[in-house]
Amino acid sequence: MAPMTSSSPLSWDGFATAEPDFADTVQRRFRLYKHHVLATLRKDGSPRVTGLEADFRFGEMLLGMMPDSLKALDLRRDPRFALHANPGPDAEMNDGDVRVSGRAVEITDPEVIARFIEEATPPEPFHLFRAELTEVVRIGLDGDFLVIQSWRPGQPLRTARRK
Repeated sequence: MAPMTSSSPLSWDGFATAEPDFADTVQRRFRLYKHHVLATLRKDGSPRVTGLEADFRFGEMLLGMMPDSLKALDLRRDPRFALHANPGPDAEMNDGDVRVSGRAVEITDPEVIARFIEEATPPEPFHLFRAELTEVVRIGLDGDFLVIQSWRPGQPLRTARRK
């Protein structure tokens, strides 16, 4: 199969189609804990870091947040984000360190929102964004080696090992 040539952001489903094993590993890592760390950009361009829950549904990575929260307003103004999976209670990081970056696109389709409410029963009202991925990274240990896996749309999964 020829490698993808697009470098446009991809949905979670597009990522999972391109790299199914890696997507499964990343999704399992996010599902270990409920809360994660979202980075957005403030009006002045400085970073804002806040807690967030990620939801995997409808072939998408979904980001829900309270109405008119600062992170929602940040994403409406500038959709760039990074989401770091909760590292857990200790320094062992047996499941690796995972983060995704990309653009958050607000979902306004009433049918999608109604379906999300029916399935996820979130507190209402809320903003709902879907992640369009531009980078996915996992860093883990394999014995004495640091293993860095990274993926970008249109490129194959890259793995680097460092001692």
